[in-house]
Amino acid sequence: MAKTLFILNDPPYGTERSFNGLRLAGSLSKREGEAVKIFLIGDAASCAKAHQKVPTGYYNVEVMLRGPGRQGAEIGVCGTCMDARGIADTELAEGTKRSTLDELTGWTQWADKVLVF
Repeated sequence: MAKTLFILNDPPYGTERSFNGLRLAGSLSKREGEAVKIFLIGDAASCAKAHQKVPTGYYNVEVMLRGPGRQGAEIGVCGTCMDARGIADTELAEGTKRSTLDELTGWTQWADKVLVF
């Protein structure tokens, strides 16, 4: 089984790096023989905020996180980054969890490939 870790750094909106990283993670997670983990760090921690409201026709990063999650991807959110941005554990989107740099280190060792967006 191929194991890929996606590390997202950018905010959910304003740039398309997190959007594109999630597009690729979602596509890869649907493939047979692929295991995916996603770690949201820095401004990307805001990608995991629940109840995002976006204009009609605009992509919704919270919704995009559900796809890989349904396919079995683990989605970790840097706890230090959450605290710095005032995001409480209770505000996290379904399928995401507060995580740590130590867990990211373990995921990095687990992965065959690490893609950074």
